[in-house]
Amino acid sequence: KLQWLKLYWRDPKATICADKYSVRDYVSSKGLNHILNEIYGMYEDVEDIDFNELPNEFVMKVTHGCGQNLVCKDKKAIDWEKEKKRFKEWMKINHYYNSLEWVYQDIKPRIIVEKLIRTEDGRSPKDYKFFCFNGEPQCLFVASDRGKGTTKFDFYDLEWNRLDVKNHYPNSEKPFPKPKELDELIEYSKTLSEGFPHVRVDFYLEEGKVFFGECTFFHFSGNEPFEPIDFDYTMG
Repeated sequence: KLQWLKLYWRDPKATICADKYSVRDYVSSKGLNHILNEIYGMYEDVEDIDFNELPNEFVMKVTHGCGQNLVCKDKKAIDWEKEKKRFKEWMKINHYYNSLEWVYQDIKPRIIVEKLIRTEDGRSPKDYKFFCFNGEPQCLFVASDRGKGTTKFDFYDLEWNRLDVKNHYPNSEKPFPKPKELDELIEYSKTLSEGFPHVRVDFYLEEGKVFFGECTFFHFSGNEPFEPIDFDYTMG
Protein backbone atom coordinates (compact mmCIF):
# COMPACT_ATOMS: atom_id res chain seq x y z
CA LYS A 1 0.00 0.00 0.00
CA LEU A 2 2.85 2.44 0.73
CA GLN A 3 4.45 1.66 -2.63
CA TRP A 4 1.10 2.36 -4.30
CA LEU A 5 0.92 5.74 -2.52
CA LYS A 6 4.43 6.57 -3.75
CA LEU A 7 3.34 5.98 -7.33
CA TYR A 8 -0.21 7.29 -7.49
CA TRP A 9 -0.91 9.69 -4.62
CA ARG A 10 0.16 13.33 -4.71
CA ASP A 11 -0.54 16.20 -2.31
CA PRO A 12 1.65 19.32 -2.20
CA LYS A 13 0.93 19.65 1.54
CA ALA A 14 2.83 16.40 2.07
CA THR A 15 6.01 17.96 0.67
CA ILE A 16 5.58 20.89 3.06
CA CYS A 17 5.14 18.49 5.98
CA ALA A 18 8.16 16.39 5.01
CA ASP A 19 10.35 19.52 5.02
CA LYS A 20 11.68 19.80 8.58
CA TYR A 21 11.59 23.59 8.41
CA SER A 22 8.43 24.26 6.40
CA VAL A 23 6.43 21.84 8.54
CA ARG A 24 6.72 24.37 11.36
CA ASP A 25 4.40 26.71 9.44
CA TYR A 26 1.98 23.82 8.89
CA VAL A 27 1.95 22.97 12.62
CA SER A 28 1.44 26.65 13.47
CA SER A 29 -1.44 26.91 10.97
CA LYS A 30 -3.16 24.13 12.92
CA GLY A 31 -2.97 26.18 16.11
CA LEU A 32 -0.18 24.08 17.60
CA ASN A 33 2.68 26.55 17.67
CA HIS A 34 3.15 25.76 21.38
CA ILE A 35 4.46 22.23 20.65
CA LEU A 36 7.23 23.38 18.29
CA ASN A 37 10.78 23.04 19.55
CA GLU A 38 12.89 26.21 19.65
CA ILE A 39 15.24 26.74 16.71
CA TYR A 40 18.41 28.81 16.76
CA GLY A 41 18.71 29.29 13.01
CA MET A 42 18.08 28.09 9.47
CA TYR A 43 20.93 28.06 6.93
CA GLU A 44 21.37 27.30 3.24
CA ASP A 45 25.07 26.49 3.61
CA VAL A 46 26.91 24.94 6.54
CA GLU A 47 29.63 27.56 6.07
CA ASP A 48 27.09 30.25 6.98
CA ILE A 49 26.78 28.93 10.54
CA ASP A 50 28.62 30.91 13.21
CA PHE A 51 29.15 28.24 15.84
CA ASN A 52 30.42 30.84 18.31
CA GLU A 53 26.93 32.33 18.42
CA LEU A 54 25.27 28.97 19.20
CA PRO A 55 24.85 27.56 22.70
CA ASN A 56 27.10 24.72 23.81
CA GLU A 57 24.51 22.06 23.00
CA PHE A 58 22.07 21.77 20.12
CA VAL A 59 20.88 19.52 17.29
CA MET A 60 21.72 20.15 13.63
CA LYS A 61 19.73 18.49 10.86
CA VAL A 62 19.12 18.83 7.15
CA THR A 63 15.57 19.79 6.25
CA HIS A 64 15.26 17.45 3.24
CA GLY A 65 16.64 14.26 4.73
CA CYS A 66 15.92 11.33 6.97
CA GLY A 67 18.10 10.57 9.98
CA GLN A 68 20.83 12.97 8.84
CA ASN A 69 21.52 14.97 11.95
CA LEU A 70 24.11 15.78 14.56
CA VAL A 71 23.45 15.82 18.29
CA CYS A 72 25.95 18.21 19.87
CA LYS A 73 26.27 18.07 23.66
CA ASP A 74 29.59 19.93 23.79
CA LYS A 75 30.58 21.96 20.74
CA LYS A 76 34.21 22.06 21.86
CA ALA A 77 34.36 18.27 21.55
CA ILE A 78 33.17 18.22 17.93
CA ASP A 79 35.49 17.95 14.93
CA TRP A 80 33.72 20.68 13.00
CA GLU A 81 35.75 20.34 9.81
CA LYS A 82 34.73 16.69 9.64
CA GLU A 83 31.08 17.47 10.40
CA LYS A 84 30.95 20.33 7.89
CA LYS A 85 32.20 17.96 5.21
CA ARG A 86 29.51 15.45 6.17
CA PHE A 87 26.75 18.06 6.00
CA LYS A 88 27.99 19.25 2.60
CA GLU A 89 27.60 15.70 1.31
CA TRP A 90 24.15 15.40 2.84
CA MET A 91 23.07 18.65 1.19
CA LYS A 92 23.70 17.08 -2.23
CA ILE A 93 21.42 14.08 -1.64
CA ASN A 94 17.88 13.92 -2.98
CA HIS A 95 16.13 11.03 -1.24
CA TYR A 96 13.57 10.72 -4.00
CA TYR A 97 16.16 8.96 -6.15
CA ASN A 98 16.87 6.41 -3.41
CA SER A 99 13.32 5.35 -2.68
CA LEU A 100 10.81 7.15 -4.95
CA GLU A 101 9.49 8.97 -1.86
CA TRP A 102 8.26 11.91 -3.92
CA VAL A 103 7.62 14.07 -0.84
CA TYR A 104 11.40 14.71 -0.71
CA GLN A 105 11.89 15.45 -4.40
CA ASP A 106 11.21 19.19 -4.36
CA ILE A 107 12.37 20.10 -0.84
CA LYS A 108 15.02 22.81 -0.89
CA PRO A 109 18.09 21.54 1.03
CA ARG A 110 18.66 23.61 4.15
CA ILE A 111 20.06 23.14 7.64
CA ILE A 112 18.26 23.92 10.87
CA VAL A 113 19.76 24.14 14.32
CA GLU A 114 17.38 23.27 17.15
CA LYS A 115 17.39 23.31 20.91
CA LEU A 116 18.60 20.02 22.39
CA ILE A 117 15.72 18.35 24.23
CA ARG A 118 17.08 17.32 27.61
CA THR A 119 16.18 14.01 29.27
CA GLU A 120 16.51 12.89 32.88
CA ASP A 121 18.83 9.99 32.00
CA GLY A 122 20.90 11.96 29.48
CA ARG A 123 19.93 9.62 26.62
CA SER A 124 18.12 10.51 23.44
CA PRO A 125 14.45 11.33 24.09
CA LYS A 126 11.85 8.65 23.47
CA ASP A 127 9.77 9.12 20.31
CA TYR A 128 5.99 8.55 20.39
CA LYS A 129 5.04 7.77 16.80
CA PHE A 130 1.38 7.59 15.75
CA PHE A 131 0.23 5.78 12.60
CA CYS A 132 -2.69 7.85 11.28
CA PHE A 133 -5.17 7.15 8.48
CA ASN A 134 -7.38 9.93 7.11
CA GLY A 135 -7.02 11.93 10.29
CA GLU A 136 -7.51 9.02 12.68
CA PRO A 137 -4.59 7.60 14.68
CA GLN A 138 -4.91 3.82 15.00
CA CYS A 139 -1.82 2.73 16.92
CA LEU A 140 1.63 3.94 17.89
CA PHE A 141 5.08 2.80 18.83
CA VAL A 142 7.67 4.14 21.23
CA ALA A 143 11.22 4.40 19.93
CA SER A 144 13.68 4.27 22.81
CA ASP A 145 17.38 3.69 23.61
CA ARG A 146 18.33 5.28 20.30
CA GLY A 147 21.83 4.29 19.31
CA LYS A 148 23.91 1.86 17.34
CA GLY A 149 22.68 -1.62 18.21
CA THR A 150 20.50 -0.47 21.11
CA THR A 151 17.32 1.01 19.57
CA LYS A 152 14.01 -0.52 20.67
CA PHE A 153 10.49 -0.23 19.19
CA ASP A 154 7.42 -1.03 21.31
CA PHE A 155 3.91 -0.98 19.85
CA TYR A 156 0.71 0.03 21.65
CA ASP A 157 -2.93 0.57 20.79
CA LEU A 158 -4.60 3.87 21.69
CA GLU A 159 -5.69 2.50 25.08
CA TRP A 160 -2.02 1.75 25.82
CA ASN A 161 -2.32 -2.01 25.56
CA ARG A 162 1.04 -3.39 24.47
CA LEU A 163 0.88 -5.11 21.09
CA ASP A 164 2.85 -8.24 20.28
CA VAL A 165 4.44 -6.63 17.23
CA LYS A 166 8.00 -6.08 16.04
CA ASN A 167 9.32 -3.94 13.20
CA HIS A 168 13.02 -3.76 12.32
CA TYR A 169 14.12 -3.30 15.97
CA PRO A 170 13.50 -5.55 19.00
CA ASN A 171 11.05 -4.81 21.79
CA SER A 172 12.08 -3.52 25.19
CA GLU A 173 12.18 -5.99 28.05
CA LYS A 174 9.52 -4.11 30.03
CA PRO A 175 6.49 -2.08 28.95
CA PHE A 176 6.50 1.69 29.37
CA PRO A 177 4.04 3.38 31.73
CA LYS A 178 1.12 5.07 30.04
CA PRO A 179 1.99 8.77 29.59
CA LYS A 180 -0.45 11.16 31.23
CA GLU A 181 -0.36 13.20 27.99
CA LEU A 182 -1.62 10.30 25.83
CA ASP A 183 -5.03 11.85 25.11
CA GLU A 184 -3.30 15.11 24.25
CA LEU A 185 -0.98 13.33 21.79
CA ILE A 186 -3.92 11.54 20.18
CA GLU A 187 -5.72 14.85 19.60
CA TYR A 188 -2.60 16.46 18.14
CA SER A 189 -2.18 13.44 15.86
CA LYS A 190 -5.72 13.83 14.59
CA THR A 191 -5.21 17.53 13.89
CA LEU A 192 -1.91 17.11 12.03
CA SER A 193 -2.92 14.04 10.00
CA GLU A 194 -6.25 15.41 8.79
CA GLY A 195 -6.66 15.04 5.02
CA PHE A 196 -3.82 12.57 4.51
CA PRO A 197 -4.58 8.92 3.61
CA HIS A 198 -1.65 7.92 5.77
CA VAL A 199 1.04 9.68 7.79
CA ARG A 200 3.08 8.88 10.88
CA VAL A 201 3.13 11.80 13.31
CA ASP A 202 5.94 11.87 15.89
CA PHE A 203 6.25 13.57 19.26
CA TYR A 204 8.61 13.81 22.22
CA LEU A 205 7.56 14.03 25.87
CA GLU A 206 10.28 15.67 27.93
CA GLU A 207 10.77 18.59 30.31
CA GLY A 208 7.12 18.24 31.31
CA LYS A 209 5.80 19.16 27.86
CA VAL A 210 5.02 17.87 24.37
CA PHE A 211 7.37 18.58 21.46
CA PHE A 212 6.42 17.97 17.83
CA GLY A 213 8.94 15.72 16.07
CA GLU A 214 8.12 15.23 12.39
CA CYS A 215 5.69 13.81 9.84
CA THR A 216 6.69 10.68 7.92
CA PHE A 217 4.62 9.49 4.99
CA PHE A 218 6.47 6.29 4.11
CA HIS A 219 7.54 4.46 7.27
CA PHE A 220 10.83 2.68 6.49
CA SER A 221 9.94 3.43 2.86
CA GLY A 222 7.49 0.53 3.07
CA ASN A 223 10.37 -1.95 3.03
CA GLU A 224 10.46 -3.30 6.60
CA PRO A 225 7.88 -6.02 7.34
CA PHE A 226 6.03 -6.29 10.62
CA GLU A 227 6.18 -9.40 12.76
CA PRO A 228 3.81 -11.19 12.71
CA ILE A 229 2.96 -10.69 9.05
CA ASP A 230 -0.73 -10.41 9.99
CA PHE A 231 -0.01 -6.93 11.31
CA ASP A 232 1.10 -5.85 7.83
CA TYR A 233 -2.41 -6.72 6.65
CA THR A 234 -3.96 -4.94 9.64
CA MET A 235 -2.04 -1.80 8.74
CA GLY A 236 -2.90 -2.14 5.04
